[in-house]
Amino acid sequence: MNVLDELVDDLAAEHAALDAVLVRMADSAWDVPTHAPGWLARDQVTHLAHFDEAATRAIADPDAFRAEVAARAAASDREDYESRYLAGGRAMSPAALFAWWRRAGAALVDAARSAPPKARLPWYGPDMSALSFITARLMETWSHGLDVVDAVGIERPDTDRLRHVVLLGVRTRGFSYANRGLAPNDAPVLVRVVAPSGAVWAHGDERAGDRIEGTATDFCRLVTQRRHLTDTSLRVTGPNAAEWMAIAQAFAGPPGPGRRPGEFPVAPGRDAGA
Repeated sequence: MNVLDELVDDLAAEHAALDAVLVRMADSAWDVPTHAPGWLARDQVTHLAHFDEAATRAIADPDAFRAEVAARAAASDREDYESRYLAGGRAMSPAALFAWWRRAGAALVDAARSAPPKARLPWYGPDMSALSFITARLMETWSHGLDVVDAVGIERPDTDRLRHVVLLGVRTRGFSYANRGLAPNDAPVLVRVVAPSGAVWAHGDERAGDRIEGTATDFCRLVTQRRHLTDTSLRVTGPNAAEWMAIAQAFAGPPGPGRRPGEFPVAPGRDAGA
């Protein structure tokens, strides 16, 4: 099995993990507010279904997708576009929305299995490699799924599939600066985190004085802006590491506001073993 096949298997598994949460939700839970201001649980699912369908189109016909993105950009602004697709999801029953998300996710997994491993795929920014493209969809499924989990309180244990989100978080360090119009900071920073399995994942120069250490769970929550740094047990050492963590953003789009400090308790023992 090649690297792309393994990644697509992990994407399918991440869909299955969220499916196990959604199938247990009462109809009323779909309208529970999440920690993303103005977004209900159903909006998170709508977002995933909408962009899983878009990703499938991007894989199937890259040139047509590029034309679609250009036409949309000329016709409306981002907030108008977002409000329209979210309104579509709010008009659906929970059962219909769930079925749509399932169809969209299954179609994306099928399309991803046929993607040429060395293809450059279009999105709403620069083209990406097939591996980066599918990793981004896995990250979105995990992070928007986390928004649902945080709101409805149904457990979805993290797994070592987080290695993809950790790697994406590390690789988007430069983007986090450029996205805010800031000069890049290339000073060495070591990221050393403990996986859910207990394995240790390290990225960067082991000799670096600037370090980010803790759990993969907390690192992924921070770089996807699902937690404020103070609501994690991450240990951030050095000014360059601190600067990066203050602006870290592993997802495309304009700079996100992140979460406010104190929204979440720090889980006891999270930093053990790092």
